[in-house]
Amino acid sequence: MSTLYSTKVVAVGGRNGSVKSEDGILDLSLAMPKALGGKGGKTNPEQLFAAGYAACFENAVMHVAHQAKAGIKDDDIEVTATVSISANESGGFVLAVALDVVIARIEQTQAEEIVRQAHAVCPYSNATRGNIDVALNVTTR
Repeated sequence: MSTLYSTKVVAVGGRNGSVKSEDGILDLSLAMPKALGGKGGKTNPEQLFAAGYAACFENAVMHVAHQAKAGIKDDDIEVTATVSISANESGGFVLAVALDVVIARIEQTQAEEIVRQAHAVCPYSNATRGNIDVALNVTTR
């Protein structure tokens, strides 16, 4: 398989440290969320994961919609990713994701089919399938 793109990000200091991409475009300080006992006030790994998944999934929806000639524009699609962290039975932690997808100017059944297909092609969906519970919620406007 031929790699289409790769990137490298270095993390130092864990959840209270920083992350920086090799090109310097991403350069952020991190803080443990208040809900997990931290100070908050800075981004955290769950927010970064939610941002990446939302953007990637929206692009997959756009890709499928354009292939289907659905007649919608890129800005007719909005994806909100909610990432949750919970303790598991073995003393570790697990993530769960809810993707709320809103698509304008199409019927509900077509929107649901586009999102179903997008979930099959999205790299984040493929990476998490079988490992993270992902709930898909689709609405139209």
